[in-house]
Amino acid sequence: MSVYENLKFGLVNQKLPKAEINERIKRAADILRISELLSRRPSQLSGGQSQRVAIGRAIVKEPHAFLFDEPLSNLDAELRVKMRSEIVSLHRRLKSTMVYVTHDQVEAMTMADTIVVLREGVVEQVGAPIELYARPRNKFVACFLGTPQMNLLKAKVRTANDKGMSLSIEEGRAMIDAATYGAKSSVGTDCMVGIRLRTSGVVRRRFDRWERSLPPRC
Repeated sequence: MSVYENLKFGLVNQKLPKAEINERIKRAADILRISELLSRRPSQLSGGQSQRVAIGRAIVKEPHAFLFDEPLSNLDAELRVKMRSEIVSLHRRLKSTMVYVTHDQVEAMTMADTIVVLREGVVEQVGAPIELYARPRNKFVACFLGTPQMNLLKAKVRTANDKGMSLSIEEGRAMIDAATYGAKSSVGTDCMVGIRLRTSGVVRRRFDRWERSLPPRC
């Protein structure tokens, strides 16, 4: 079967008029930029072209929502990057709901409007990419998103007021101030401080005393 026949197959089974079938295929081919591939057979397509044809089979049916289950997992790194941008562009053109399943955090962070982080069937957090990156709800989300991973340090709340908290890091070796969002922690409460490499410069001076207290490196 050619690419055209692949796209046509599902519509024929739906018993749609021939004119409507041709119109839908033409529209999908224009959206995916595969018009010149319609006469080719699967063995004549590259990996990226095959992925676009597979998406085309869904587009011609004009669904209200798309489900992508790790569609780029078998592609090489260069093609994955290209296909990510193509799927994002497709989403903007179609304005349809797309549910995209992936284990690749880069795909999730760069493609999603909303991310749902799942672990063993349990929803850990839902939100925009920047929200999950900057304000993870728990250690799993904090360590899962971001490269390199967030650094986690044990801390204790020393003072707490409406303006924020003062935290003691590693048994008092360093002190940092932290803003509060939502419920405030009580003084003396044990907690975990997460610091990302890109923001570490903000608290660098706070850790100078801590670094000087460490034993010399070999």
